[in-house]
Amino acid sequence: MSTNWQRRAAARPRAVETATLILLFALTVGGVAFTRTVMPETPWLWPGVALPAVACAALFRRRERPLQVLAVALVCTMGLGALGYLLTPGVMGPLLVAQYAVSARAARRTTWNSALTAAAGMIVAGLFLPSFYNSLILAIVNPAAWVLLSAAFGSYVRVRREYALARAEHAAREREEEARHRVVQERMRIARELHDVVAHHLTLADAQASTAAHVARIDPEKALEIVANLPESTAAALRELKAAVGLLRQDTDPGDDLSPAPGLQQVPDLVDACAAAGLQVTVTTEGTPSPLTPVLDLTAYRILQEALTNVTKHAATRTAQVRLTYTPRSLTMTVTNDTPTDRPTAAPHSGGFGLLGMRERAAAAGGTFHAEHRPRGGFEVTCTLPLTSDDESPAP
Repeated sequence: MSTNWQRRAAARPRAVETATLILLFALTVGGVAFTRTVMPETPWLWPGVALPAVACAALFRRRERPLQVLAVALVCTMGLGALGYLLTPGVMGPLLVAQYAVSARAARRTTWNSALTAAAGMIVAGLFLPSFYNSLILAIVNPAAWVLLSAAFGSYVRVRREYALARAEHAAREREEEARHRVVQERMRIARELHDVVAHHLTLADAQASTAAHVARIDPEKALEIVANLPESTAAALRELKAAVGLLRQDTDPGDDLSPAPGLQQVPDLVDACAAAGLQVTVTTEGTPSPLTPVLDLTAYRILQEALTNVTKHAATRTAQVRLTYTPRSLTMTVTNDTPTDRPTAAPHSGGFGLLGMRERAAAAGGTFHAEHRPRGGFEVTCTLPLTSDDESPAP
């Protein structure tokens, strides 16, 4: 029932406004009638009806011209006081509504200047009351206090509106900042994904081509075998590149079935791909393997893939060791390559984004990442990922 009434009121604002002011006029006339019954000398009736009518009619414009409407209501109310009517809240109804309208919309200085002016007008009008001249409360304090109370209430409503508006603007700014932050994070995530896919497979393809060119003269059959494996590397690169680019598709695009995101189950395929490029990888597992979430599984695989890619590009030797250590709370991956101390070891992070991407992936999953040169030569990458993290929302 209340909802229907609110819909009807919202659909007919002018009718609601008219009904409200008619009700206010009736209350004001009731206050006028009450003062006629308690006053020793009965004031004239027709001004007691005409002045409230003029004041209530002026209230139709209180939103467009609040100060002018307040002036009209003040003059009418002072006229009632001068005629001998007791200035009760009922008689002062139009003035109080006009003062509230000014306080709820005007600036603070304007609000209190108008309130003090209206209160002073009530004090002046109170001095004309013949029967209550000796009563300061009824003649002066009471009317002025009601005006100031109406101004204070209107100021409170204005401050609350400004506060609500400020909070809404602040919330809107925060939503915009959060949206921009999410866009940046998504761009970084896709950039890392594309970098890992392209860098890994192109590095393997380059290594296979170089190896084939190197052994072509001494072992043509071996070279042909290596060249025959090149399409597998390029096809794998295209598949993963298609899956990564598929993240950028619109919902309306005709989507093909994309392959699931890779994980540690594809480590044997990764080892075979590295072997085809001339890198012998040894994988050892310690502890009981625990099931990983899709996000954590992809993070671990990409870090391992990038680490082996760096070994393929930069290491002086063609061997690498991978150790996967499972505990109830974490997974630790260690990738090392041993280089004799009399041979130089290239820095795998010179001018690239491999180590930076691995560090960002580990941090996004709540883990730690560490990379350093080994004292006896070679390089070591260690990454620890938590298995009990509740935060699975950020994508690697």
